[in-house]
Amino acid sequence: MTFEELGLSEAVLQAVKDCGYETPTPIQEQAIPRVLEGRDVIGASQTGTGKSAAFALPILTKLQHTGKPQALILEPTRELADQLAEAFRTYAAHTNITIGLLYGGVGYSQQADALKKGVDIVVATPGRLVDHFYRGNMKFKEIKTLVLDEVDRMTDMGFLPIVRKIVNLCPWEGRQTLFFSATMPQVLQGFAKWCLTNPYEVAIARGEVADTISHAFYPVGLDQRDELLLALVKQTPFQNLMIFTRTRKEADMVTNMLAQAGWGRDVIAMHSDIPQKERMAALRGFKEEKYRILVATDVAARGIDISGVTHVINYRVPENPEDYVHRIGRTGRAETQGDAFTLLTADEVDFAKSVEIFLNQKVERRRLENFPYAYTALLDEDAPPLRKPRPAPKNGRRR
Repeated sequence: MTFEELGLSEAVLQAVKDCGYETPTPIQEQAIPRVLEGRDVIGASQTGTGKSAAFALPILTKLQHTGKPQALILEPTRELADQLAEAFRTYAAHTNITIGLLYGGVGYSQQADALKKGVDIVVATPGRLVDHFYRGNMKFKEIKTLVLDEVDRMTDMGFLPIVRKIVNLCPWEGRQTLFFSATMPQVLQGFAKWCLTNPYEVAIARGEVADTISHAFYPVGLDQRDELLLALVKQTPFQNLMIFTRTRKEADMVTNMLAQAGWGRDVIAMHSDIPQKERMAALRGFKEEKYRILVATDVAARGIDISGVTHVINYRVPENPEDYVHRIGRTGRAETQGDAFTLLTADEVDFAKSVEIFLNQKVERRRLENFPYAYTALLDEDAPPLRKPRPAPKNGRRR
């Protein structure tokens, strides 16, 4: 199927061509016609499959410019909201549709002025959106399409009560609701049943790692974790590298450790303790290759669209197996090749087993060639030397 066959408007199709998209991804092929029909949709797919375009393109096709908010998209983090608003602006380049962006960590006045001037689509984080409602800046009565994106992440962050309030603020009659979540725990199943009407369900490779990603565990003694991380970074021919940590303190520690090892000009940290402007500058600098290494907590694991990430390293095994998929899914996107390494110590064996159960497969164990390992029982498992990583092509197009 082609984008032309999906029923998108000529203006949106021109933007699709400008972006270099050739054929729709599976989630786009299934979701776009249903959104255009006005159906409620539940969508789930692995990261990097084009989920944002699956709802953005049909929304832009359906809307007419009125200067009043007609579509509302909720995102759990400021970075995701900023990224999605930019995607909407790109896709709306040949229309007169206007987009407003509301998130915290910055002043209210510029956002309030944009709402007063008039916007057709609002992309927002829940807290700042409600703040603007209480200030009288945000009106909900014209909302025709409500998108709840990364709902499981919003639940993890404690946003579900405020999201319920926002759903109730939107008109119920005639409203289309689009619900996207990587996982569907029981609490979300009940929430989805409450806010959706006869939804069409799209599930694309949930809980799977893209076959473009080569991933493995690297067993190591706890006292050699840092040493192995530095050796992996030194020996890996990466173009862009993301290193994930569990905590903000770990992110700062790893960043400082890499800087002291000679990567000072190439490495930057991103986590929620860093001021919003500095976080956005870090993300922008990484996208523009000012920095080659981004050390981040899970604030950067879900949905953030960064092209050319050739390698990912997990400093620890994620506690939630879903996070493993999201983290390593930052590489190997849009049919390019990528490598993901996860350091595994004895205290994380149960987390590793949870990942393997979630993936329904054994994750390969590897040893780093020529690394002076101290003995750990984890090394008793067969672990072949590191294979030469596969750098992704530069300037690879993603959907």
